[in-house]
Amino acid sequence: MRKYFVTLTRDERDSLSEIVSKGKHPSQKVLNALILLGCDEGDYQKNRSTNEDLSRVLNIGMRKIDRVKKRFVEEGFDAALSRKKPDRTYDKKTDGDFEAKLIALSCSDPPGGYLRWTLRLLADKVVELEYIDSISHESIRQVLKKRAQTLEKSGMGNSSRAER
Repeated sequence: MRKYFVTLTRDERDSLSEIVSKGKHPSQKVLNALILLGCDEGDYQKNRSTNEDLSRVLNIGMRKIDRVKKRFVEEGFDAALSRKKPDRTYDKKTDGDFEAKLIALSCSDPPGGYLRWTLRLLADKVVELEYIDSISHESIRQVLKKRAQTLEKSGMGNSSRAER
């Protein structure tokens, strides 16, 4: 594995010390600042810590330390402090047309032998009716929850709230 050497300037050390000592910062940003301060091999470092010591003291894994050091060397100071944005994107399976069909189905009478629609029944039925190729009951729940929240915000779904 390649070793990355962190060498901080005086200004960088001062700003990291400020992040660690005062203000409100996300915990991961503070942790990354502590890692960089501990791994610094520059002229302004009084006592450098080994990765093993940092791992034990901060209660983090060695890989985390290596990743922060790598980001600092390859991408710069700001990138090492902030969280990396995920590079994966997921296409939505559902659209407005599907949601309308699902809501209409959920408002209809349930199949024989059932008192009401369950999420799994709805998921199976929309696949059977070929509204969508495949879908989980969790996705069905999220669509229906979104609808319930929209109705609640507009004051439509609950008549007792509308009367107040």
